[in-house]
Amino acid sequence: MKLDEIIITEAIIETFTRKFRDYLSSDVAIAGGGPAGLSAAYYLAKAKKKVVLFERRLSIGGGMWGGGMMLNSIVVCSEGKKILDEFGIRNREYKKGYYVADATEAVTTLASEAVRAGAQIFNLMSVEDVEMRKDRVTGFVLNWSSVEWAKLHVDPMTVRARFIVDATGHGCEVASIIQRKLGTRLKTRTGGIVGEGPMWAERGEKAIVRNTKEFYPGAYVAGMAANALFGGPRMGPIFGGMLLSGKKVAQLIAERI
Repeated sequence: MKLDEIIITEAIIETFTRKFRDYLSSDVAIAGGGPAGLSAAYYLAKAKKKVVLFERRLSIGGGMWGGGMMLNSIVVCSEGKKILDEFGIRNREYKKGYYVADATEAVTTLASEAVRAGAQIFNLMSVEDVEMRKDRVTGFVLNWSSVEWAKLHVDPMTVRARFIVDATGHGCEVASIIQRKLGTRLKTRTGGIVGEGPMWAERGEKAIVRNTKEFYPGAYVAGMAANALFGGPRMGPIFGGMLLSGKKVAQLIAERI
């Protein structure tokens, strides 16, 4: 078969443009493609909601790729194992209540199942702002990550959603934007970003699910961003709470939609 480079280029431009146009408006837009964001996208798509996820980096998966200190095995608790089993991610019991899985299998399976369920993922796009209407978050303002990294003066574009999810990890970046730009109170005990506490895996795993909730009208938080926003401890390379947080935020939003 003879290949034509122009047809290859046309195929990429036309199919990508169609995908992006189709998700200018959605039920839920998620910032961050780590385990919590991927889990949320999967469960929302499974609930027949129109969901789109934006990841800043070339690869999705967040910190799960590296396990702990670049040793690419992950640990989950008993509750987290249930989600691994649902996704078909192989795991084994290391000691009672501790289950280990391969980080690469976990990330690739989470991403694949989210897309197969109907979620749309765009990588190399950064959320640099939020859209507001009448004291409510109504969408994300996006730019190419390369524009952000190169500090180029290039204007962004906007996507709209009924609800947004901050799953950006330790930086809780969407919450930071809302607090900085609006100077308003968030639904935390201080009215602002409390900041994450030091390592305490047991408490952190419980807190991350408890802290998964709406923090501003139209805006929810999940994953490590939830503990950073509400003041929970970090929990290191154990990922069950992250997956459970993604599932919880999906359930909370699906009920409202």
